[in-house]
Amino acid sequence: MAHGIMKHLFRIMLAAMICAVAPAAACRAAETIKVAVQKTGTFAWELAVIRAHGLDKQANLTIEVSELASPEAGKIALRSGTADIILSDWLWVSRERSLGAKLTFYPYSSALGAVMVPASSPIRSLADLKGRKLAVAGGPIDKSWLLLQARAKQDSIDLKSSSTIVYGAPPLLAAKMIDGEMDATINYWNFCAALEAKGFRRLVGIEDMLQSLGAKGRIAMVGYVFDEDWGSAHRDLLARFIAMTRTAKDILSTSDTEWERIAPLTGAPDAATLHAYRDRYRDGIPRRSVPDEEADARVLYRVLAEIGGRDLVGPAPELEHGTFYQPAPGD
Repeated sequence: MAHGIMKHLFRIMLAAMICAVAPAAACRAAETIKVAVQKTGTFAWELAVIRAHGLDKQANLTIEVSELASPEAGKIALRSGTADIILSDWLWVSRERSLGAKLTFYPYSSALGAVMVPASSPIRSLADLKGRKLAVAGGPIDKSWLLLQARAKQDSIDLKSSSTIVYGAPPLLAAKMIDGEMDATINYWNFCAALEAKGFRRLVGIEDMLQSLGAKGRIAMVGYVFDEDWGSAHRDLLARFIAMTRTAKDILSTSDTEWERIAPLTGAPDAATLHAYRDRYRDGIPRRSVPDEEADARVLYRVLAEIGGRDLVGPAPELEHGTFYQPAPGD
């Protein structure tokens, strides 16, 4: 019996010695963070990189992912507490804050859509869209569509009344462009990249219009969204999560080999489409400070509020204070 006690004590001492020399993270259980994202979204690409390189283990995190069919499902998951983090835009976060929800936003991607036309199209400017059939993804209060209208109005062009507008789902409208049923489309960045790979031409990228509308640089419209109180209570966990995903982005920004490995996840049917996804994804990696992002968001919020009205922004005339999450120094 004494021998058994000594053996047990030896194991305890050995474990204590290991923890004394090992990193602290290795001696405690990994913390779980619940993320709800669309199955076909870019976070799946990053997650594959995270797991392949063991970045989650290095950060002492367990990423529990719920795959969703739509952005609305993510919002429901966040509200119900079944997700800690979702991907959405700061416009929605500001609207929710104005209605009493304490949500906050951290930049994820500045990749935006574009107006696409066939390579041989005579359309060379926004003015040339007059009288044309324009397919708009996302509906009448889609942010890219509103920003396009605001930019066109600077040149005294009212696209809504001077063009034939057709609203629809992004993949449907991309297919209609390929079939020649539309003269131009404004679509989400990944569908625009796929059209580029098929030889279509970018008339104008939404990010190219932002400075004309008052912004000082590219802005991340999409970001991580989470409850403000949850973020405050889990600052260290959140900092590790952000640093981990940033490392994944760095890998995807420099390694072409990594893109070959994740190719099946992207759904790209050929190398040209994969390369278009890669290049546009890289362009969209946020590289500015959060205060700079927030300053531009305040400018664009006013533009969007003017065009989209209360149906879009709710009761708040300005971007709500606290919409952007401000990491602590060193996070």
